[in-house]
Formats: sequence, structure tokens, C-alpha cells
Amino acid sequence: MSSKHFVNDPTQLVNAALRSLTLTNPNVALDAENKIVYRRPGSDAPAQVSIVSGGGSGHEPSFAAMVGPGLLSGAVAGTIFASPSAEQVRTGIATRVDQEKGVLVVVMNYTGDVLSFGMAVEKAKAAGTDVQMVVVGDDVGVGRAKGGKVGRRGIAGTVLVLKIAGALAAAGRSLDEVAKVARLTADNLVSVGASLEHVHVPGRAVDGQEDSLKAGEVEIGMGIHNEVGSSRAQLDLPELVGRMLAQLLDQSDKDRAFVNVNSNEVVLLVNNLGGVSALELGAITDEVVTQLSKSYNIKPVRILSGTYMTSLNGLGFSITLLNVVNTDIGGPGMIELLDAPSEVTGWAAPIQKTTWEAKNTAVRTDAVKENQEIKPSGLTVDVSGASTALTTGLKKVIAAEPEITRYDTVVGDGDCGIGLKRGAEAILKHLEQKPLTGDIVIDLASIVPVVENNMDGTSGALYAIFLNALVHALRGQGSGQATPKVWAAALKQTNDALSRYTPARPGDRTLVDALYPFVDVLEQTGDIKKAADAAQKAAEDTKGMQASLGRSVYVGGSGYEEVPDPGAWGLATFFLGLAGQ
Repeated sequence: MSSKHFVNDPTQLVNAALRSLTLTNPNVALDAENKIVYRRPGSDAPAQVSIVSGGGSGHEPSFAAMVGPGLLSGAVAGTIFASPSAEQVRTGIATRVDQEKGVLVVVMNYTGDVLSFGMAVEKAKAAGTDVQMVVVGDDVGVGRAKGGKVGRRGIAGTVLVLKIAGALAAAGRSLDEVAKVARLTADNLVSVGASLEHVHVPGRAVDGQEDSLKAGEVEIGMGIHNEVGSSRAQLDLPELVGRMLAQLLDQSDKDRAFVNVNSNEVVLLVNNLGGVSALELGAITDEVVTQLSKSYNIKPVRILSGTYMTSLNGLGFSITLLNVVNTDIGGPGMIELLDAPSEVTGWAAPIQKTTWEAKNTAVRTDAVKENQEIKPSGLTVDVSGASTALTTGLKKVIAAEPEITRYDTVVGDGDCGIGLKRGAEAILKHLEQKPLTGDIVIDLASIVPVVENNMDGTSGALYAIFLNALVHALRGQGSGQATPKVWAAALKQTNDALSRYTPARPGDRTLVDALYPFVDVLEQTGDIKKAADAAQKAAEDTKGMQASLGRSVYVGGSGYEEVPDPGAWGLATFFLGLAGQ
């Protein structure tokens, strides 16, 4: 791989590339601090559903160069191959796009992206924004067996979801309709990539241990972040394309037969991963189209060939097939939406002369402050009792830190107890400065930023998503006293929300093992002490349970037989304190 770059500072590289978009497309502005590219306000166009996407940098022109009329309303960028933070995304949703008709968030299926964007979505919901999220997983390079609960990765097919959803939003359709068609498009996509070499990320040292491919060798199924593929082989182009199409279309391959491409209308996207010449990409496209016709009798009604989603300067390409189906919304179909005009630099559509001459310089500013976003709910608790219970639970977690840390040292990286303690101490300090008001939605919403800012890592993200979702769920419970029945209903709804962002379920040896029993027993009995006891027993039962998710998956030895899951134990400890035990 080549480690030579014109710009070797990755921070400077990303920032400069984002600024360049405001130079090449007068439609867009840049929030440089948060790495958000967004449509400038002030046009005469009627309000529409806003569409927000994004992810790590290095995949240009996705996603920032797809912001503009007919496509995205905003895109949030992370550093190279790393997801943006939840706060970046929240800022994008809350202050950089129009919320009047609702917001659709589309994200590729990578853990960091799903968690960061998911946390922001739940926070937006808690603030009263009408927002939905669609996760795209179109890659078949990793089959069902290896993908497991994580599922398919999102790759180049995502841009077809964005284009179709963007055109439908521009047509004035509702958020429910736009989200429905976006999900339908994602469900009918299959993609696979191949590359002759891994890529070098600017700013990273070259240590001589790079996993280079041999001369003439190609890697099938390589991901867009340098992830290894399904196989390596020495193949010429016809053989390579034949193998890739088989992964996409062979219904007898039960590990990869995700979509039965059987529609009368099929869209083909041949995507340049960044380092293939235009001349060679033309030859690749010709080979793909020829084999589709000859071997599968598929004659695509639309053929898109170009650079849509890259892996920096990846020396490879990907093939995407969209099985066009009826949208059932009584309006434009997928092909019509793909053909609809857009005015972005990342899609084949010119910027109009009138746009250049308009010289629009309007920008969006932060329109709302954090403490103004949460409205009173009328759902109340006894301030004295709630303060005592919450304080007791937090202090019990702090006292248990050495025990939790010891457990995590055996089966993880030793930071679980410290993280929980840091979060608990921060909440206690917050409660001293801002005592509970009795309105449970306002009180819980004020605690959420404390968790987000003081608990990092995957567990911090999970707690933040859970609490944001709980705020939203409690708001939907009406007014009056927050009884155990009310709490149980809200917690049940929150568990459902959390399940959209993590595949963790009871039995996977995570904090979920303590969470679900607590909610179930509280729902059945209305007794918080019985619920806490159930959580503690479930946490104890994780001893001897092999992990399916989390860092413990990668830790060898028999430690899992000796100690319970530290995350589950920490949560159960909090529940016991909350119940006064």
C-alpha cells in the first residue's frame, strides 16, 4: 500500500475537505466545530422532512458531498474511519436542520455509528422532536454465521437509500412515508466489495507489519474500513466478478442469500473505492453488466458507475444490486425517485445557474439551549423519597467499585467499576447543585447530560441511550403520580428502544442480563424490592456464562467461570440501593 499523501495531518485533512464543500456548492454551510455540513436556510422551497446521515471521514463523497436539494439536509462527519460523537449528531438534528416536518436519520450498520446516532436520536425524541432512524446493512461479504447478531455491514448501497429518501422528502411526503420507503430500499439491497490492497490512513505510522496482499491477489468482501474480507485468491477480472455476483445472487448459499433479486426492475451500482482509474472502472462495469445478462438474465433498468462511497484511495470496487419493489405509498416509485433531480456534488447532478447567482450567505445558529429543550410533563414523584432512593443507589455503586473493578480485571479491561463510580459521583454532585423538582421527566432529562459527559465507552453510550429513551417513554405516560406500574410500562418501552441499538439480550453476559429481569418483575409485581432481587440473581447467574458481546468476547481463559459480568453486577447493585436494600 502507498503511505504517501499530500496532507499527512488527518485533522487538517478532514477539516479542509469539509470546508471545500462550501466552495463547490453554494447550497451548503459548515459548522466547523461539530463537523456538520448542512443546507443553508432561506430558500423559497416549502418545508420538508429533513434527512441526516454521516459517519467516519474517508468515504467521500459520502456523506457530506450529498448534502443539498433533493438529497441530504445535513451530514455529520467523524475523524477518518471513526464515527462522530453523539453530541455532534444531536447538534446536527437540533440546530442545523429544519425539524418542522420531522427528521429521518440514516446510518450504516457499524457499532459506533449506530450507538452515536442512536443516542442522538433518543435525545432528540426526549426533547420532543419527531425523528426516526434507519440502519442500512447491505454487505454480503460477511455472511450470517460470521456476522452473528451484529448483522450486515453498511457499504455503498447506502447511497441509494439516501437518494431515494431524499427525493421523496423533497416531494413533500410525510416522515412515516419517507422512513418506510427508506427501510424498504435498505431491505432490498445487496452489495459486496473487492480490493487489491488495504489502504494507509494519513497520520498513521508504517511499521512494516501492514497486511499487504501478494501480487495478483485480490481480497473479496473487504470492508470500507480496511476490515478483512471473506477470502483471498488470485483471480482475473471475469473470475472475480463471477464470484462476487454469486455471493450477491446465489439463493442456494444460505449464509449469504439475504435478498432474492427477482424483480422485473433491478438497479446496478458499480462503486469505485477511491483508487481505481475511470478507464478501469469502465471495464469493470462492462464485465459486471455482461455477466448479469449472460449468467442471470438480469438487465438493469438503471446502471450507475462512479465514485459514491470510498475507502480513502482503496484500490477496489463494489457491486450493489437494488431489487426494485412497489413502495405502496400511492406515489413515486423507486426508479422515479432515483431519477429525480438533486443539486449536490456527490451525485450526478449539476449545480443550477440560479443557485450560483443567488449568493446565499445565510447560516443556522444554535436556536435552543439544552436546559430549554425539556418541557414539564406533569408526571410526578415524591421529591424526598425519590432523592433518598436515588442517592442510596448511587452511593451503593460507588462503594462496590473495588469489587466491580476486580471482576472486570478478570474478564475485561478493568475500567467498568471506575466508569460506574465516575458516573455515580457526577450525578450525586449534580443533585447537590440541582435538587430534584418532582417532575420526573425534567429531573431525569437533567441527569442525562451528566451521564453522557462523565461515562465513556460502550457502557456509557448504552446508559445514555437508555436514559434518553426513558425520558421519551415517561413523557408518553401522561400526568399524575409515577407509580410502579407507570415506571414498568416506561421501562418496558425503553428496553424496546435500547434493543434497536444493541443486539445484547439476556444470556449474552452484559448489563442487559440484570436489566431485563428487573423490568419484567417490576411489571409483574409492582414491587421494586422483588425486582431488584431478580436483577441480583440474574447478575449472579452470569458467572459461568460465556460472553456473546462486549470486550469479554476477546478475553481468553476461564475467568468467566469465576466472576459474574461486571456490568450486570454494577447495575444490579444500583437497583438494590434504589430499593433500599
